[in-house]
Formats: sequence, structure tokens, C-alpha cells
Amino acid sequence: MVEQSNPMSRRRLLSLIGMTAGTSVMYQAATSLGFAAESTYSGPPKLEGTPKGASVLILGAGVAGLSAAIELRKAGYKVQILEYREKAGGRSWTLRGGDSYTELGGFTQTVGFDAGNYINPGPWRIPYHHYAVLDYCKRLGVALEPFVQVNYNAFVHSTKAFGGTPQRYRTVEADFHGQVAELLAKATNQGALDQAVSKQDQEILLEALRDWGALEQDLSFKPGEISSTRRGFEKDPGGGLDGAPVPSKPVALSELLRSGLWRAIGIGHGYEFQTTLFQPVGGMDMIPQAMAREVKDVIRYNAKVTAIRQTGSGVTVSYVDARTGGTPQTASADWCLCTIPASVLSQIDKDVSPAMNAAINAIPYEASVKVGLQFKRRFWEQDESIYGGISYTDLPISVIGYPATNYGSTGKGVLLGAYCWGPYAYKLTAMSPEERVREVVGYGARIHPQYTAEFDTGVAVGWHRVPWTLGCFGHWTEETRAAHYKDLCAIDGRLLLAGEHVSYLPAWQEGAILSAMDAVTRLHQRVMAL
Repeated sequence: MVEQSNPMSRRRLLSLIGMTAGTSVMYQAATSLGFAAESTYSGPPKLEGTPKGASVLILGAGVAGLSAAIELRKAGYKVQILEYREKAGGRSWTLRGGDSYTELGGFTQTVGFDAGNYINPGPWRIPYHHYAVLDYCKRLGVALEPFVQVNYNAFVHSTKAFGGTPQRYRTVEADFHGQVAELLAKATNQGALDQAVSKQDQEILLEALRDWGALEQDLSFKPGEISSTRRGFEKDPGGGLDGAPVPSKPVALSELLRSGLWRAIGIGHGYEFQTTLFQPVGGMDMIPQAMAREVKDVIRYNAKVTAIRQTGSGVTVSYVDARTGGTPQTASADWCLCTIPASVLSQIDKDVSPAMNAAINAIPYEASVKVGLQFKRRFWEQDESIYGGISYTDLPISVIGYPATNYGSTGKGVLLGAYCWGPYAYKLTAMSPEERVREVVGYGARIHPQYTAEFDTGVAVGWHRVPWTLGCFGHWTEETRAAHYKDLCAIDGRLLLAGEHVSYLPAWQEGAILSAMDAVTRLHQRVMAL
């Protein structure tokens, strides 16, 4: 009798993937499970008709709130924004030298990076098919540059394989593809595929496998010039008398399979991570900064919302100074668009329907930590020829992300030293910021020994301890979406919500903007119908 195991929930599966193979793999899995999809953006909303002086109060100056404000103002609405922080952007946040940040619990970090260096604690890449983000960048003049997702010269690493020695991404991919291609070619030649593939197609398949897997004419994957053009040479071709290349030796398939490193080599094939990806020149917050300039006269910063009251004719929001507290103030409007993350909104006194309240309370937020490390020199470029891209590891740090800017600089450089999730994120943030950075440096030195001598300074951001978001992103399951998503999207009296949590693209800026565009369209339709 076959023993039955308990089925694993999608959320648990994604959590395990995130812990073992990194966030990129987790997002790839999320896409395959229906938690992410192509952007439906085809241009800004067409808000036709005159709103006749209608006013909208927007809570939050992240990309959802800012994009909504831009479009509503353009349509003739009176708009005002209350923002908790001293600057716009929300999770589209960049930390540079001199910036200071205080998390829940009181730890304050002052960033010691050199001028020009930065880390994006939140979003750090923009897929080519996130049309709304790219459109706003174009409209607002935000310069973009390529973000390198896959670097074949970066590392894949397992503590349980190859004696803990990191392997080049390209060698693992070449050896895995080559030996799988050889197995399939042998099966084809032995007639194992006769019922599935016609004789004519088998010949084409063998030729395709020879090309895809870098196989020899006899359909073997072995040391030689053909396989080395994929995995790299033991000694590269050169000039002169000693210029002849020396082929490299592939790793046995059994060793590759046991290593588990094959988990990392498909990441770049995931829809969200296929080239080309982009990043704003100078940091991700260049996008909300450009948006905020468009509506700068209507944003009130350092405004911590404490209560949301609504009647049949309008909404009144109470707020205090986020820095000093003091006497509560109020702001009122005919309508309110709230982009405050549900993790925070659930703790605010508010007038909403039971269904809306249940929906807000139904969304857990993921714990995540990013650690930025500055080094005295860009040793990953100078010593190892790694220019951009990501190395993957089964260590708790999950990934090492290399900067895709200022290539060849002789000054200091900043890389992403960790991007971790789940239990380890909680464990890491139980430490002081200095201890977090020290632990991450220790782990990273097992991949790059240069860490020990070259480390300069670092900063560690745990999203579940960030006061204005209390988590990285809203994590829907199939069950919670079915039960609560429509209620979360509803116009609840004079209030409606927007943000990445009100989308099918959670954790992405694109989801936040698409949510905002949908919200302002439905709000405008309601106003026009009155």
C-alpha cells in the first residue's frame, strides 16, 4: 500500500522554495501557481467627464497613491495626500550614504555608503512587460539601465556539494543540459520514443538535442571543444605558441543531481525574470521621486493616520505628526483612496463594512530581510569577472546580488549580501543591525573569501520591522482570494483601496499601479453616476 502524505499548501510550498532556493525561485513558482501574471496595462485611464469639484483624499504616497493622484488631478479632481514618512515612495525605497532609518524596536541605522553607492531594500528590478511602470518612467523622464538577472559567470553554491566550493552558473547549466540531452538522445536511438515521435521527427529531435546540449557527433557529452564552448575551457584560447585551448571536464550527472544546484539554473527562464529587465539609474526611488514632483503641492508628509471616518457624503481622516505626535489634525474629502498596506490598516480605527474589515484582516504579510554590504573594492569584478547578476546559495542568505552599474569603478562598491525570507528573516532581525551584518558577511565569505578583508560597512532592513509597512508584501492564497479579494476591491461607502495587495501581481510595483488605475477608473464611474 502506498503511504499517503498530507498535501502541502501553496503558501507552505512557496515558503520552502524561498528558504531553500531564494526569492527569485519563489517568485517564479508564484507565477506558475497563478499568483503573478502579465501586466494588463495599455495606457493611463481615460477619465472622461467633469468631476464637478469632487475631492479625493489619498492615504499613502507610494507608487499606487502617487500614480492615482497624477491621474485624478489630470481629470480635474481636488486631490490631497497624507504620507506617513518624510518622503514619498513607500516600499520603492533607496538607501544611500547619510540616510538614517529607525525600525520597530528602536534600532537606528545610519548608512555609511560612499557617494553614488546605494541599496534598494524593496523593489530592485523592472521586467520588460511591466508596462505601467515603464510608461510612467517614460512620461516622467526617469532614466533606465539594464538589470542583469542571469550572469553565467556568477556562482551557484551548495554547502552539501563539491566540498562547499561554489560552481560557476554556466558549468552547472551546460553539464546538466548536456547530459540530459545525451540521455534523451540515447533513448531516442534505442527506440524508446517510437510511439511518441515519428521516425522523421526523431532525426530532427536528435539534431536539436545535439545543438541544445552541445553534444558530439556520436551524441555524447564529454570533454572537448564543443562542450567547452558552453561550460568554459580549462585553459582559454590564446595567442602565440601556447595559445591552444585545453578543454574542461564536465561533472558527472549523478553528482549534479545530488548537489541540487539544478534548482538555480532555471530562474532566468521564469516569466518575470526573462530579459530584458531594468532599473532606474541612481536607485529605485527615482520613480516615486519623479511622481511626487508632479503632485508635490498636495502631499503632507510625516502624517500618521490614526482614524478613518466616513458618512454618506464624505470621509474625514485623523492624523498626527509621525515624528512628534501631538494634537490630532484632520483632513476631509468627498472620497478616500487608501493605499496603506493591510498589515498597518488592520490596526487603524476605521469605518468600513464587516466584509471589508474581514478582507483587510485576512492578508498576512511576508517577513523578508535585505542586507546591503559596501566593500573597499569591487573584488567580484576585479578578481572573478562577475559584472552584475546574482549568485545563488543554500546558505540562509539565499542570494548575492552584484551591482549592475558603475562597472569597472576603482572605488568602493555595494552588493546585496542577503535576501532572505521566513524563519531566518525573523531570526536575523532578532539580532542588532551590527550582528545581522556581521553574520551575513560570515556567510558570504564562504562564497567570496575576499569578504573578510574587503568588508567596509553595511545596512540590514527587515521588512516586518518597517513601521510603515510591517511586512514585505501581502500574501494571498487561492482560498483567501476566493473568500475576500472582491470585498477588498469594493467601493466601501466613500472608501476604496489600492496597492500591490489589491492586485494579482503582489510584491511588484506594477501590481500597485494597476490596482490604482483600476480604483480611480471605478471611482470616476461612481462619481459620474451621482
